[in-house]
Amino acid sequence: MDSSNKFVLIMAGGVGSRFWPKSRNHFPKQFIDILGTGESLLQLTYKRFLKVCPNDNILVLTNESYASLVKEQLPTILSNNILLEPSRNNTAPCIAYATYKILKQNIDANIIVAPSDHLILKEDVFLDKIEQALAFADRHDALLTLGISPTRPDTGYGYIEYDETQGSSNKDQEIKIKNQVSRNKDKGEGDLQEGLASEVKKVSAFREKPVLAKAQEYLQNGKYLWNAGIFIWKASSLQKAFEKYAPEIDTLFKSGNAIYNTSEETAFILDNYHNSPNISIDYAILEKADNIYTIPADIGWSDLGTWASLHAIAEKDEELNVFNGDHIHLKNTTDCMINLPKGKAAVIRGLDNYIVVDDEHVLLIYPKSEEQEIKGVAKEMVEKYGTQYS
Repeated sequence: MDSSNKFVLIMAGGVGSRFWPKSRNHFPKQFIDILGTGESLLQLTYKRFLKVCPNDNILVLTNESYASLVKEQLPTILSNNILLEPSRNNTAPCIAYATYKILKQNIDANIIVAPSDHLILKEDVFLDKIEQALAFADRHDALLTLGISPTRPDTGYGYIEYDETQGSSNKDQEIKIKNQVSRNKDKGEGDLQEGLASEVKKVSAFREKPVLAKAQEYLQNGKYLWNAGIFIWKASSLQKAFEKYAPEIDTLFKSGNAIYNTSEETAFILDNYHNSPNISIDYAILEKADNIYTIPADIGWSDLGTWASLHAIAEKDEELNVFNGDHIHLKNTTDCMINLPKGKAAVIRGLDNYIVVDDEHVLLIYPKSEEQEIKGVAKEMVEKYGTQYS
């Protein structure tokens, strides 16, 4: 596929409230060097997709309050490619906005939609799966999602159920695509590599976050995948889906067709965006459409949704502690997640399975096993002491 027909939409508007106090409304987790690599999660995501398409074809969707952060962290991105939400209306409206804007530029566009704040350890496998999905979407009226092969009965993710009977042998439903990926190496002219064939599976249903017993059942069943929120489709296929399943969204954003990519676009969005319904792409399209497919993927994925999820994948010392900071003195301390600002030392004794986070304005010391309460605690702090803690 011509790389000029490949587009990426990076979703970077979330507030990351479960990573409080490090992630705050004015500086959420996608802009933080949460992994201690010297680059934010947004920067890592952006670099990853530069291997898929040209810089000019990468768009970042974020809230208008984060415009300066995006420009600061991604200095090479085109200004016109930073799409600003004047209101938080969930994922369906912002994806529609980006899709109709891209279609005005390229009617043959294929779009990858991806979160800005996820970790992908097996990047080469991920890129192969993306190319497989792009090839399928380019040839078929299909909406695809990467489904993550589950490694545990997790209750924190939605699940994708696929139909094992509709495999690659049924060419009307699923097609086995042999991936031929041209890797961009050195001067951009890598050898043609034939990756592993991958089965594209027909999605039967999207399942809500389950209770533990149901999650265990899903894991044992073998035909359920985690929903990572990574989507691939031809822009024209998604537009047809909006026309059919979400006509209110379609009508609103189609009314801007004459002014997308012009100096009038910003004013149009400011005047009209808040009129779009507050609805996710899952509810608006994916749970209604009958042309939804998935590609099972083992890509070393984590949504980095909580401190515990970061602890699970980070490098640990012999006592299973994860430390991000300059100087530490630990004694009788095990299985802890410790995150400090530069220049601050910590002396800790007698903690087991705790989160210790200091962002200079807030010190959090909380049992890791009860971290689901942190979002509520942050809300209580704001209500009691003011928005400086939001």
